[in-house]
Amino acid sequence: MTLSAPQKSNKSLILVSVLVVIVAIYGASQFNRLGQTDYLEVRDYQGVRLSSVNDFRENSIRGPQEVDIPDYRLEIFGLVESPIEYSYYEVLENFTSYKKVVTLNCVEGWRATVLWEGVRIMDLVEAANPYENAEIIIFHAEDGYTTSLPVDYIRENELILAYKINEVPLPEERGFPFQLVAESKWGYKWCRWVTGLEFSDDSDYEGYWEQRGYSNTGDMDDSFWGN
Repeated sequence: MTLSAPQKSNKSLILVSVLVVIVAIYGASQFNRLGQTDYLEVRDYQGVRLSSVNDFRENSIRGPQEVDIPDYRLEIFGLVESPIEYSYYEVLENFTSYKKVVTLNCVEGWRATVLWEGVRIMDLVEAANPYENAEIIIFHAEDGYTTSLPVDYIRENELILAYKINEVPLPEERGFPFQLVAESKWGYKWCRWVTGLEFSDDSDYEGYWEQRGYSNTGDMDDSFWGN
């Protein structure tokens, strides 16, 4: 059957409508958990060529976590005078943000150099008044993962909890709402889906991978096996 001109026009309109629906569905899928559309990912920053958000491999212990932002609280506890907690938006709105280009090196042999944006950990914990005998911070994640780092190292390197990567809000697979940026440390120290910062005097504390033979220091200058 040969279509008349009006029929061809109607068919074209139908095809366009279908395409519009597909694009709309795809666009909706690109909304992050904050109800915002994805930002445009930057691939260059101050002359540094950046890896893509998609260059990371999924290697978490229980798969990407879904964090319910209305109920989310970042807890600061342990050896502190005043335990506190923050909502996601309190962190973003009440603390100065910082940007860093840092390379994550995974023990699996891959790496990614990206622009991280977030808040300094020592700014977050200041109001909790950590005790002087607190030697480490244990990072707790939504999936039960833990790791730790010395307080002095965190302070001296001005470590951040990142909520953006390459100017894009952290995707779920990258640790939304917050990922620790542990520069000069192996990737297993870069805790994702951070829910708590626990001050402790147990310098021998072992997190998830440390209990399985990985180095407790996690220094890039050394092997990730053993201490």
